Amino acid sequence: MAVAVAPPPARSLRWSQQHPLFALVIRRTLVGLLTLVIVSIIVFLATEVLPGNAAYAILGKTSTPARVRALEQQLGLDRGLVDQYWVWFTGLFTGHLGTSTSNGLGVWAQIEPRLIDSAVLVFVAGIIGSVLGIVLGAMAALRKDGWFDHISAVAALGITALPEFVIAIALIILFATTVSHVLPAVSLIPPGSYAWNDPKMLVLPVATLVIVIVPYIQRMMRAAMIEALESDYVEMARLKGLKAWRVVFVHALPNAIAPTIQVIGLNFLYLAGGIVVVEYIFNFPGIGQGLVYAVTNRDIPIIQFTVVILAAFYVFMNILTDVIALLATPRRRIAR
Repeated sequence: MAVAVAPPPARSLRWSQQHPLFALVIRRTLVGLLTLVIVSIIVFLATEVLPGNAAYAILGKTSTPARVRALEQQLGLDRGLVDQYWVWFTGLFTGHLGTSTSNGLGVWAQIEPRLIDSAVLVFVAGIIGSVLGIVLGAMAALRKDGWFDHISAVAALGITALPEFVIAIALIILFATTVSHVLPAVSLIPPGSYAWNDPKMLVLPVATLVIVIVPYIQRMMRAAMIEALESDYVEMARLKGLKAWRVVFVHALPNAIAPTIQVIGLNFLYLAGGIVVVEYIFNFPGIGQGLVYAVTNRDIPIIQFTVVILAAFYVFMNILTDVIALLATPRRRIAR
């Protein structure tokens, strides 16, 4: 008499396996918050504990012992280090960011317009550069070992060897000073207005950043596209008689986008740091130029808040890039 054997119970998936996207967001957000706390501590210590007296550096040659003590009380430098950090850290969440030590104005009032202008510069350059990099990389992959592939590879290699200021100066010579005068050499945006009010001011800074980031995206897109075109599923699609455009856009391109997204995210992070040089060259009133002026004037509240803002942008872009890459890869977002 045969004995029926009950099938083994199905293995229940953990919550993180059932909801990989939400688990990723929660995990990366917690790590990101911890990172921001660590960054805030490092920034505070770097600006408060390094040798030298901030009050004396601000007053300069006009300093006297009485004025130094008065400014130390005004800045809270006479309190304990832990107390100073706690007041500053809690102020990041309550909106009490302090005042600038160089002109006495509120920190947020000075950083807000610069932050908006820099955000416009970064995202316009990032979007244009990403689209161009993807298109050029896909075209090079479809024409592998052809003349376009070789020319684009040499051009990309040459551009990656040039720093931002060289590209910026070359564009100024070509379009603003020596060769022609079709664009302004500096981006002088009047107070109270923003970058989008005069798009001509954005052309050269955006072009500089686009030229810098396109080669990296193009090379990654080319490699990922070639790998996708040589895969088994694309070969099967061709054997089934699908049209060439459908094989490229439906089967190859979506699978090549996922690794390219990671590079696009890294380039957005690079832009957040690269704008410091570009904004300084074009006199663009953004957060990078403001950071240079703050370091020059030793404006500690401006330096601290600017670095925290940049760190928060890094954390946000890392999380966003991972989420988009997960959404672009179906096999990674399916519960297993």
